[in-house]
Amino acid sequence: MRNHLINKLTGFAEIDKGVFLLTGDLGYGVLEEFEKKLPDQFLNSGIAEQAMMGIAAGLANSGYRPWVYSIANFPTFRCLEQIRNDICYHNLDVTIVAVGSGFLYGTLGYSHFGIEDITVIRALPGMRVFSPANLNELDFAIDQCFKTAGPKYIRLDKGAGSSFETSSNSDWCYKRTANATISILSTGTILDEVIKAANHLDSQGILVDVYSVPYVNKEALNQAMLQDRFVLTVEEHILQGGLFSCVSEFVASEMLNAKVQGFGVNPKKIKITGSQDFLRKVHGIDANAIVSFVKSRLA
Repeated sequence: MRNHLINKLTGFAEIDKGVFLLTGDLGYGVLEEFEKKLPDQFLNSGIAEQAMMGIAAGLANSGYRPWVYSIANFPTFRCLEQIRNDICYHNLDVTIVAVGSGFLYGTLGYSHFGIEDITVIRALPGMRVFSPANLNELDFAIDQCFKTAGPKYIRLDKGAGSSFETSSNSDWCYKRTANATISILSTGTILDEVIKAANHLDSQGILVDVYSVPYVNKEALNQAMLQDRFVLTVEEHILQGGLFSCVSEFVASEMLNAKVQGFGVNPKKIKITGSQDFLRKVHGIDANAIVSFVKSRLA
């Protein structure tokens, strides 16, 4: 996903000289082609993320369209004050890209987990948060970032993302089943686990609709997803402030008759390290856990 983003960004930057890419001494093997082709539109700020955000704000205030690239916690928690005060307060057109959503860097431990970023970033004024599951959804996010001014945030997997494709439409429905009474909504590449679970449930006669939510804002939701449903949200992220909170806010504000249950990261287990697949099992957000819960709930 990161290579796909940089390739598209390079194409935009060759046409629009206002596009500017900054990195905090990361992205080796990914950003070199952009730097080679467009050296006047690229800056490695070094290990100085807070300064990097200030530079991005200054560039945006001068008419540029800066994109800031780093991994997991570095472009978010380390420089939250600069994002809040320098970028969001002035509603500047800066796009922040964080590679390493969820447990992608799980072997490096909690310092590199991307499991609270949606909560923190979504709370900032004017911020639009994108969490694509695959390349189609990433294309949607990139296009939206160029079409819309103001602060934006994209969280990415470093690989190709989910092997299941969703198309650009109003509700991002991966699978709709006649007479289904359950909706499962997910955001990011955890969609793989959700689809595995849904296929298993279907084989046992339990019909579900599956929606991917690449834009984690209430505007991305609609009543068709949620009305008169048992709704399960799944995210490789904490529940507080993430997709579960976003869906719950929508259900409450629209006064819908939906029962919402969230599947997310267990804060009590954050000291455990390991691969992404291993940590998904540990936190109970893999396909087996989803299937077991749905079956027990229906029973």
